[in-house]
Amino acid sequence: MSQNPSTASNATKTQCTNNEFPTETSLKKTLSSIKTSREMPEKLNISSGNESRDRLNPKFGNPTPVAILGLCIALTPLSIELLGWRGASGFPATNGANYFFGGLLMILSGVGEFILGNTFPSVVFFAYGAHFLTFATTFTPSFAVISSYTTDGSQKQTPEFLASFGIVNSILENRLLTFAGFYFLFMGLLSMIFFICSFRTNAVFVVVFTGAALGFALATAGLWNIADGKPARGQQLLEGAGGCWFVASIAAWYFLLSVMMVVVDMPFKVPVFDLSTIIKGGTEKRLHSV
Repeated sequence: MSQNPSTASNATKTQCTNNEFPTETSLKKTLSSIKTSREMPEKLNISSGNESRDRLNPKFGNPTPVAILGLCIALTPLSIELLGWRGASGFPATNGANYFFGGLLMILSGVGEFILGNTFPSVVFFAYGAHFLTFATTFTPSFAVISSYTTDGSQKQTPEFLASFGIVNSILENRLLTFAGFYFLFMGLLSMIFFICSFRTNAVFVVVFTGAALGFALATAGLWNIADGKPARGQQLLEGAGGCWFVASIAAWYFLLSVMMVVVDMPFKVPVFDLSTIIKGGTEKRLHSV
């Protein structure tokens, strides 16, 4: 049904009278809403696991809980082995978890986040997924990572391997412990970058990256102390690294619970304490300064 031209004209005049045409203020609000709609999937993805990504493509699920699941299953046993609880030791025993939970699941989740356009979580998942694959490869005899440092092709760890990236037979209770050299040092640096960026996500991820960064730093220090002939101090530092990684894994388990509560649409939610509203983004600050 066609509209009366005079009616349309009167409506236009009414809009002009009521100042409903775009003004500077309304344009700022529009730009802000566009910015929010574009950033919201990524923020909610890594901050609360919200399923708002379905607005982008209902065929895609949320890859975040898959990556967090892989992190939890791979990191928790590792931290317990370093702590030596109930005599736990010998990291080749958890190589399967490192390959398939820590490596495979996190890499696949990183691909999913990349497809959905979520840069920060994709980088995080790719980085730690590659780390777990590297970790597992180091302890797989067929890759000859350890034996390449020996003259007889055995799995005996040499000081050179110890100072680079490796394992030694612990003087304390003959436990096989994992130590990290320069590789763990730079993994700690990467975790520190993630830690700084996490202040734009949520408090739970701040705890995760704090534990990860401190764990890598302590593990590096423990390795170098043992390489310098100070096994007692090195053992203490490694236990500290295990404690930091255990705290990070507990925070990851908490985040996984929070995400899954949203996924199944529970009537109540587990808070992750969003920080994005406290620390304003650069784009938002520039919009307010216009």
